[in-house]
Amino acid sequence: MIIGCPKEIKVQEYRVGLIPANVTEYVEHGHSVYIQAGAGEAIGFSDEDYKNAGAIICDKKTLFEKSEMIVKVKEPLEEEYEYFREGQILYTYLHLAANQKLTTMLLKKKIASIAYETIKVGNALPCLAPMSSIAGRLSVIQAAKYGEKTFGGSGVLLGGVAGTQKGKVTILGGGGVGINAAQVAVGIGADVTILDIDTNRLAYIDQIFGMRVTTLYSNRGNLLSCLKDTDVLIGAVLIPGAKAPKLVKKEDLKVMKKGAVLVDVAIDQGGCFETSRATTHDDPIFEVDGVIHYCVANMPGAVAKTSTLALTNTTISYGIMLANLGVREACLKNTALLEGLNTYKGHITFKEVGESFSMPYVDAREALQ
Repeated sequence: MIIGCPKEIKVQEYRVGLIPANVTEYVEHGHSVYIQAGAGEAIGFSDEDYKNAGAIICDKKTLFEKSEMIVKVKEPLEEEYEYFREGQILYTYLHLAANQKLTTMLLKKKIASIAYETIKVGNALPCLAPMSSIAGRLSVIQAAKYGEKTFGGSGVLLGGVAGTQKGKVTILGGGGVGINAAQVAVGIGADVTILDIDTNRLAYIDQIFGMRVTTLYSNRGNLLSCLKDTDVLIGAVLIPGAKAPKLVKKEDLKVMKKGAVLVDVAIDQGGCFETSRATTHDDPIFEVDGVIHYCVANMPGAVAKTSTLALTNTTISYGIMLANLGVREACLKNTALLEGLNTYKGHITFKEVGESFSMPYVDAREALQ
C-alpha cells in the first residue's frame, strides 16, 4: 500500500503523523511512504531523516494523488477537503460528532475513516490515552498560568505558600485526563476535588492518591457546591465518539469567583461547558461573566515532540495492520479497529456520530460485508 503523511496545517500544530522510525516499519512490510516536505521539521525530524528511513519526499498535491492511506494527527481542515479522492483511507483523530462538514465530506467521497479516539480494546482507548495524559497534565499548567492576574485571572497561586490558602482545583471526570490533571494539581500542592458518576472509579482514585484528593459523586448539587469555591475547573468528561455533555450552564458562571479559570479538555467533542468555543494557541482564552475560558482544541500540540512520540508509539501497530490487510480485512479481524471505523463507502459506521446529526447509521461489521 502507498502511505501518505502530510504536514499539519492547524494553527500552531507541530505534531506529525509519522516519525522516521515509523517509515522504516512500513517499508520493511513492503509498503511505500510519501512524506510532505517539511512535515516533521518543527520537532527535529528533517526531510533527510525521512529519506534515510526510506520515504519519498514530495509536495502536498502529489502526496494525496499517490497515497491510498493518509496518516495524520488532527482532522482535515476545510481547505484540505479538495485533496481527498474517493476510496482513500484516512487514519487520524476525527472527532466527527462535533464536525458535520467533515462527516459530510467523508461520506460524499466514500472515505474509509478510522478515528484514533474510538479505537477500543476492552474499556481502553489506546490511541487516545497518550494525548489524554498530556492534555490532562497541561490543563493544570495552563490553568495556573491563565489564573495569574496579568491574564485577567484571580491571582491565586494554586499551591499557595505558608500562611495562605491553597487554590482549589475541581476536575469533572475521573478518566485518563482527570487522573493526569489531578497528579499535576496534587503535585504542586493544590486542593483537588474530582467528580465522577462511577463510584468504583472514585474508590480507585481514593486508593491511588492515598486520599489526598476529595472524590464526589457527580450530580447537580455537588457540582454547584464546588463551583462556588473553585479557582480552576477542568472539564475532562468523555463519551467515546459522541458529543460531550454540557455539564456547566452559562447561568452557573454567576456563582463562580471572578477570575476563576475553566479548561475544557473535551472541546474536540464539542466541549462540556455551555459557554465553550474552540480556541487556538495563538488566541487561547476568552472571558464570559468574569470567568476565564481556555478551550484550545489541540492542547498537546504545545508539546509537540513528546506528543508525537507518545502518539506514534500507539498508532503504528494499527496502521501497519491496515496497510497489510486493507480496511475490510483488518477491521473484520481486529475488533479494536472495527470500533475505530467511523465511515465506510458512504455510510456512517459509528452510532454516536449518526445520532449527533440525526443521520443514518450502519453497523460497521454489516457495512464491511
